[in-house]
Amino acid sequence: MPQDPTERRVVVTGAPRRTLPHARLRSRGRYPQASGHYRPRTEIDEQTTLGHTYVRSLMRSQLRVAITVFAVLVLLVGPLPLVFAAMPDGATLEWAVLGFCVYPPLVLLARWYVRRAERNEKDFVRLVEDR
Repeated sequence: MPQDPTERRVVVTGAPRRTLPHARLRSRGRYPQASGHYRPRTEIDEQTTLGHTYVRSLMRSQLRVAITVFAVLVLLVGPLPLVFAAMPDGATLEWAVLGFCVYPPLVLLARWYVRRAERNEKDFVRLVEDR
């Protein structure tokens, strides 16, 4: 398709957009006032692809922490039946192992998990709130 040499491509530019596409909804009070750019919270509220990506990143980080805790738990508690079976007659030793060798690491593991999950959520809120 030959192009006419007199026709030229024209670059069309305009003033930068100062409002969001949903300005009509903002005027009704359904969304906070626009600050000139999209905020991550708006992306999440409007369920856009970017908002979905933000939420998935939080879910992935929480899942990573949960899998780590589960792996440590399996390594800590999994071999206990083998250890107890290897003991000839150690009923009192079994209780000592359960009371002093298993529960303190479980408490520390639970504490680490809660702190890590809260930190992930705090980082996510900081990202979303644009702080």
